[in-house]
Amino acid sequence: MDGIDRKPEAHPGNLMQALSTRKESVVHLTHNDLDAVGSDAIHRRALGDDVFTVWSSVGRFLSLLDAVAASPGRGDLLSISDIGYQDGVEQRLARARSNGWRIEWRDHHRWTKDEIRTVDKRTDILHIDVATCATGIVARDLAPGDTVAEEIARVVCDYDLWKHLDPRSKMLGQVVMRKGLRDYVRDNFVRGIILDERIENEYREILQEMERDIRRSIRHATIIQGGRYRIAFAPLYGYPSETAHAIRQEMGSDIEVIVSSNGRISIRSVPPISHLVARQFSGGGHPHAAGGTFTFSLLDRFLFWLIKRNRHYRDLAAVAESIEE
Repeated sequence: MDGIDRKPEAHPGNLMQALSTRKESVVHLTHNDLDAVGSDAIHRRALGDDVFTVWSSVGRFLSLLDAVAASPGRGDLLSISDIGYQDGVEQRLARARSNGWRIEWRDHHRWTKDEIRTVDKRTDILHIDVATCATGIVARDLAPGDTVAEEIARVVCDYDLWKHLDPRSKMLGQVVMRKGLRDYVRDNFVRGIILDERIENEYREILQEMERDIRRSIRHATIIQGGRYRIAFAPLYGYPSETAHAIRQEMGSDIEVIVSSNGRISIRSVPPISHLVARQFSGGGHPHAAGGTFTFSLLDRFLFWLIKRNRHYRDLAAVAESIEE
């Protein structure tokens, strides 16, 4: 899901119109998961109501950045968080600066040294730290000494970095992906509320749905094992991380690829290569968890709908086997 805070899932053209009439002096372009929610909440704790939020999937980041870059900056701040480097971002940042934007970027995904050098030249602040989550970086930069921000960061990082030491984090990580609840959780964070009765009730419903969806994915899973790795592919019905975990436990896979009907893929891996595989499929992420896209033709979509697999499975398996750890 993508969109602006005022009107979720906005088209870039609508975003440009909204940007042109905004009163806020900070535009926060961020991902759409719990880490993004935490990052946005801390922006708002630090800066008040002066924040215009743009939620973005990884796949739509460049098009939404295009829309912001083409809008008049008027000396205002474009703050990017929880989204990693993508090819072609340099030109968009340069255009944004020429249109009067100041730019700050905070991220915890893995960047190459060349990517850091390239983007650093086109931003006022670039903070990359793979040891924490994006919310942790934002809290450190924007809200030092804010104990609520520190608590938000602890809970969010527990989920985003797969520590799973705080049971609240798993609840929140699932709930924010439900329609209408991302902003609700964000606004709770702003007020210093981590959990409430509504979130707990929503999570109980999610657990029931999750078990059903995971079983459906496992029924249609395909295993490819032609080299070092046992790779499982399965269609997504919901909850990619939990589905991948269940498949690994049940099928003994080394790499799990969860595939959406539109070609979006979530990759989880025991070897630290998820981000390297994802980069070959227009994506990126972390060594053990990343995302990308299969370019689906109409025939690919039909076959995936019909038999729950497609030609891209073997392509990805070949990429994974070719990577040296």
